[in-house]
Amino acid sequence: MPDDFAQTIMEKTPLVDPFGRHISYLRVSVTDRCDFRCVYCMAEQMQFLPKSEVLSLEELDRVCSAFIERGVRKLRITGGEPLVRKDILHLFQRLGRHLASGALDELTLTTNGSQLKTYAVGLYEAGVRRINVSLDTLDDAMFAKITRRGRLAQVLEGLKAAHEAGLSVKINAVALRGINDQAFDEMIRFCGERGFDLTLIETMPLGEIDENRTDRFLPLSLVKADLETRWTLEDIPHRTGGPARYVRVRETGGRLGFITPLTQNFCEGCNRVRLTCTGTLFMCLGQEDKADLRTVLRQSSNNADLHAAIDQAIKRKPKRHDFIIDGATRAPAVARHMSVTGG
Repeated sequence: MPDDFAQTIMEKTPLVDPFGRHISYLRVSVTDRCDFRCVYCMAEQMQFLPKSEVLSLEELDRVCSAFIERGVRKLRITGGEPLVRKDILHLFQRLGRHLASGALDELTLTTNGSQLKTYAVGLYEAGVRRINVSLDTLDDAMFAKITRRGRLAQVLEGLKAAHEAGLSVKINAVALRGINDQAFDEMIRFCGERGFDLTLIETMPLGEIDENRTDRFLPLSLVKADLETRWTLEDIPHRTGGPARYVRVRETGGRLGFITPLTQNFCEGCNRVRLTCTGTLFMCLGQEDKADLRTVLRQSSNNADLHAAIDQAIKRKPKRHDFIIDGATRAPAVARHMSVTGG
């Protein structure tokens, strides 16, 4: 069989893991760098990767396109903070061709919002229609404490620019005991007034940080029970392709999501894999097994080799993660930081 014909057949074969789950969602970190140092995500003094280890924008385009050829329909660009990557809009513009062809259903972004004022219009023009913005509080002092170096006003300006550009916004807030556990009422009102969705997330044990996560872990079952004493939360079937489970807040009409990696495992329907900015493919956020796609990319211009490496990786996708918050140890469940794997 000719090589080009064999490659064509492979490219059209959907990616299915050992448990019959179709892999249709790829999250891609384009940088491990960030202009914030959020307390649950990074240590204050971080050492970032040398540029030689980071995939070029052309390499990122190539590997994303290979996944799209195999049935990935949703692509999320993450970081670190993706919008601090030089010339990042060029990558969005390149990937937008897959939206135009119909090969890709959705191109989305997770951001801290700091650069949205600059990039919102360009993102919309590239084909992005929906973004997630990480925002854990609307209090200036608390925001500065959580992010260590962020400015809330800058993020709020970015949200305004995103809304005006036509982007649908979902706010992601990590629930932190003793820090922002009293902030959620205000955030529900804020999002309801602007038509933003809001999703609350349990802190995940990824990477060494400067404090013990056990002290900050806040089960969302407790948060939801507390919110229900003041808000009417109605179950709805809404899904976005991710792990969030949504309710509607009757008083605002807005949607409120809960992501519970520790208290309520959601792995049975996992349809996603994650690519780091170094070309390392993680088949599960909560496992250390990985596949090196950068070497394949740089050693061969033949996409058949890349597809073969992707196939071998998907065959090793585990059934579930092993996240746990262990009060007996400060060690994270997974050593790498969230900024390395991508949000």
